[in-house]
Amino acid sequence: MPSPRALLTARQLKPKKQLGQNFLADPSTAAMIVSRSQLSADDIVLEIGAGLGALTLPAARCVKRVYAVEKDRDLYGILASEIAGHGIENINLIRSDIFDVDIAAMATAENRRLVVLGNLPYNISSPVLFYLMASRSSVSRAVLMFQKEVAQRLTAGPETKEYGRLAVMLQYAADIRPLASVAAHLFSPKPKVDSVVVEIRFKEIIPDPAVDESRFSAIVKAAFGKRRKTLKNTLADSDLDIGPETAVRFLMLAGIDPGRRAETMSVAEFVALEHAFAGEWDA
Repeated sequence: MPSPRALLTARQLKPKKQLGQNFLADPSTAAMIVSRSQLSADDIVLEIGAGLGALTLPAARCVKRVYAVEKDRDLYGILASEIAGHGIENINLIRSDIFDVDIAAMATAENRRLVVLGNLPYNISSPVLFYLMASRSSVSRAVLMFQKEVAQRLTAGPETKEYGRLAVMLQYAADIRPLASVAAHLFSPKPKVDSVVVEIRFKEIIPDPAVDESRFSAIVKAAFGKRRKTLKNTLADSDLDIGPETAVRFLMLAGIDPGRRAETMSVAEFVALEHAFAGEWDA
């Protein structure tokens, strides 16, 4: 496949900074990512932001079908030509925003959970992860490339500056492991930081689940809403609509010191706090 620069120059196009377009320019790195993704011949892949096809084309050679989603009209046209030129018939190219894709309907039509691939721009990394968590009954796992600092936030533990809402929610729902580091110079244009490829394998059974995951999400969001405040104050001063006394009561029921801060709490403690809410509100 021609280089990203050559493909864009031939059509008098440039990467769009507002869309975070940094294209993987090294075919051997793309092949390595696909190899480490351990795709099988029966897999149905949903690719987020197919771009110029760096991952799309090698993935299609390994799996049953690839649904390649690309919102940029110009890139969509280039990739459609590349797919046709390579004579690849198991790629369904979709021009759409990923948030408008009905993942559940796609999985139902294929009668299996999807594997998600993608090189995610910084500005949509967190929204995409929350979208996939909400759709995890239809997604078995995701292999995604993030800027290094985002990848660090996914696996961060308590008492670290990277630990936050995203880490708690993702670690609750999935097992996460890094697959590869990708240096900045392997992209065109070159970003300011290196990237990391991460596998997110959604848990089929959560050992100690929340009673209500929507409430669990709301509690975690509220707890990290004002990181410098104590849990007592940040929970009371949130959309949970509880006062300080109620916040203290729930925290004490969960065995959590109201004077602690959110970044000190483990995922299990957040689940215990949600159970305390459930025990009183659902009684």
